[in-house]
Amino acid sequence: MTISSIRNYINGEWVASKATNQLEVFNPATSEVIAKVPLSTASEVNEAVHAASESFKTWRRTPPTERVQYLFKLRTLLLENFDDLASTITTECGKTLAEAKGEMQRAVENVEVACGIPIMMQGVNSEDIARGIDEMMIRQPLGVCAVICPFNFPGMIPFWFLPYAIACGNTYIVKPSEKVPLTMQKIFELLEKTGLPKGVINLVNGAKEAVDAIIDNPSIRAISFVGSTPVAKYIYSRGAANGKRVQCQGGAKNPIIILPDADMTMTTRIAADSAFGCAGQRCLAASLAVTVGSAKQTFTEAITETAMKRVVGNGLEKGVEMGPVISVESQQRIEALIQKGTSDGAKLLVDGRQPQVSGYENGYFVRPTILQDVDPNSEIAKTEIFGPVLSLIHLNTIDEAISLVNSGQYGNMACLFTTSGGAARKFRYETEAGNIGINIGVAAPMAFFPFSGWKESFFGDLHGQGNHAVEFFTQTKVVVERWREDWGRQF
Repeated sequence: MTISSIRNYINGEWVASKATNQLEVFNPATSEVIAKVPLSTASEVNEAVHAASESFKTWRRTPPTERVQYLFKLRTLLLENFDDLASTITTECGKTLAEAKGEMQRAVENVEVACGIPIMMQGVNSEDIARGIDEMMIRQPLGVCAVICPFNFPGMIPFWFLPYAIACGNTYIVKPSEKVPLTMQKIFELLEKTGLPKGVINLVNGAKEAVDAIIDNPSIRAISFVGSTPVAKYIYSRGAANGKRVQCQGGAKNPIIILPDADMTMTTRIAADSAFGCAGQRCLAASLAVTVGSAKQTFTEAITETAMKRVVGNGLEKGVEMGPVISVESQQRIEALIQKGTSDGAKLLVDGRQPQVSGYENGYFVRPTILQDVDPNSEIAKTEIFGPVLSLIHLNTIDEAISLVNSGQYGNMACLFTTSGGAARKFRYETEAGNIGINIGVAAPMAFFPFSGWKESFFGDLHGQGNHAVEFFTQTKVVVERWREDWGRQF
């Protein structure tokens, strides 16, 4: 097959990287090499920053009503190329085509919300704070901003930030994950077709050297990141030390609580989709299922049967419900954690290790896996597996379940399954997590709500999407002014 050549996009031009080092990009379903991505140097990042800095001088003076016209064009182009983008996501990331389409739909929704910037970034004013003195607060863009992206949502996550940043008058740099560079290549081809002025958006491929260059370049005013907690801490601390605004989404260990009164048929289906969708490689994947009271036997039997029946294969093929994990390294790490769980006393109800997927024997597959009677203090109960592994824990009361949730280091998402409004309100009120689901397995906020996260799942103050994104990508300026009626009077 043809191996794609990955290029950077700087100052309105597609350019080959000067880097001498490249990484191979694999189709995780087949293990075939589909591209080679350059590990761009710090000097190439600095070139993109210079182009963005120069473009900012005129872009910030472009009226918001004009800036959003490019986003209207982008929305049309994304919809016209929707299927091709989804197919590209599946090819390089592994998720099913339906999951890839869902991802791109969320990207489009963020573009749509950002088109409301003329209203969303409005300021406030008060007349006569004292006699003849008025005061106002206005929002102005920051300057050059950047995003460092993860592998698991190559089409969606950049759009938590990019459309808001440029609509607010900033210029932008995207650093995709080196594991999945193809989707952003195609999206930037569409961005180019919108006619955006040179330098407003820039694309630099690379790994740690490029990341460090983004963190350290003094002209970059704000950085967005989504990935693991250790890397989130690194980028947040180093970026903040350099005086930048930083928002870093970290890891997760998302619990779902099942009460005895839950609709078990619905709960099982939703829980399976949460735990095994995208092969468990999303920051909102359920990884702990906590049954309360008599829910244990019913849910355990139902989720076990569902996990065993889930169809695993190439996400491009019809009928496939779960694709591979991203790499052989991830496959090996997940399998090692499953073994660690059994060594620590958990019972292996469904073993997804070393599966044989017909026609894709070289793919990086791990089938749905279920571990029962997991010790809440064990490594498997606390570690972010980032794979299709669901650990079962049993407790006696909802208070015990909430206490378990709140004792964890992460706080990305927690969900409750019940038909009791009182239990739902108690859970919503007391649980320490940024995204709460009630009879929902993936509590992913719509584009007009912030993608919240607490504790070690998020570092910063303002999240991606919606009004939080507008606040993050603007700085407030307060103006206090006095005008006497007799000043400048000409008639």
